[in-house]
Amino acid sequence: MHLDTLRDYCLAKRGATESLPFGPDALVFKVRGKMFGLLNLERLPPGIGLKCDPERGRDLRERFRGVTTGPYLNGRHWNLVLLQDDVPDTLIRELVDHSYALVVAKLTRKERAALDAAPEA
Repeated sequence: MHLDTLRDYCLAKRGATESLPFGPDALVFKVRGKMFGLLNLERLPPGIGLKCDPERGRDLRERFRGVTTGPYLNGRHWNLVLLQDDVPDTLIRELVDHSYALVVAKLTRKERAALDAAPEA
């Protein structure tokens, strides 16, 4: 998957924003101020850090060479998904969806209501 395609996919999520809080090389995707993706723009091969259910994360790391634990990410709840490896684009999109859904599920009722009222991207 190309970086621009992935960026567009992340930003198409309802309420998604992007910022560079860790410097010019780390693009962070958030929903209601909570991070659901971390894209290292200088890493080769490129990869994105995504939140993941711990059991599913272990399974993915066993099945795909391109799913690993990433530096600075809690390996229990986050995976680094390499974009130019053995991980299919459809799975990368599914993992972005999963990460976003996990973050949204942890929002307060008030935050989810505000998110639901936000216009579609």
